[in-house]
Amino acid sequence: MTSERRPSQDWDPARYARSARFVSDLGEPLLALLAPQKGERVLDLGCGDGALTERIVALGAEVIGVDGSAEQVAAARARGLDARVADGQKLGLEAEFDAVFSNAALHWMQDQRAVFDGVRRALKPGGRFVCEMGGAGNVEHIRSALAAALKRRGLDAEAADPWVFPDVAEHRALLEACGFTVRSIERFARPTPLPGEMADWLEVFARAFLAQVSEADRSALLAEVSDALQPALWNAAGGWTADYVRLRFHAVKPA
Repeated sequence: MTSERRPSQDWDPARYARSARFVSDLGEPLLALLAPQKGERVLDLGCGDGALTERIVALGAEVIGVDGSAEQVAAARARGLDARVADGQKLGLEAEFDAVFSNAALHWMQDQRAVFDGVRRALKPGGRFVCEMGGAGNVEHIRSALAAALKRRGLDAEAADPWVFPDVAEHRALLEACGFTVRSIERFARPTPLPGEMADWLEVFARAFLAQVSEADRSALLAEVSDALQPALWNAAGGWTADYVRLRFHAVKPA
């Protein structure tokens, strides 16, 4: 994966809680795959506001959450959690954890090899790495509509795109190259109903794209993208749905 620097995503914890709580709510299958045991040390990589970190703590594990957003870390600390600001591509931890858990965070990290190398170093021998992230084809309709709207303004959407959405073969090979044994890996579609308007989703998750236009043009851009997405992602009975595709894996550092 490229280590090219891309525009950063900033986060508003209050807006996230209103418009994106489904992200942690849909993390239950990944928690089941992690199966944290009492007394284990777990690193929550990309902990966000700590909603799932809190669940792991409640199951008896000792958890440290790390996230690149100081605002989200502050929200996690407000829950009483041990959360720290850290770049997942520069972890710098050595054999401290029985497990590393990551939900909906890795696709924001451009240098996936650096992430995997850091996770491997952070794990104890025999430790496990349980992750769910965007997979190939994730939010493809949304991504395409954003790209088209920016192109019409003479802007380069690819340069603004903060996401990495790999396929199964690509990430299995990378995990193995980084020294992991892959226990399971799968890619699956998960169309996800949104709690509000598509514009709300865009303002939470697509801020790197929106930042390419002036504040004065932002409302017009949101409306334009929403209109373009309506035929594919809106229905009167159910409202908006995001075209999510997920990649979930369980890998182990050899003992």
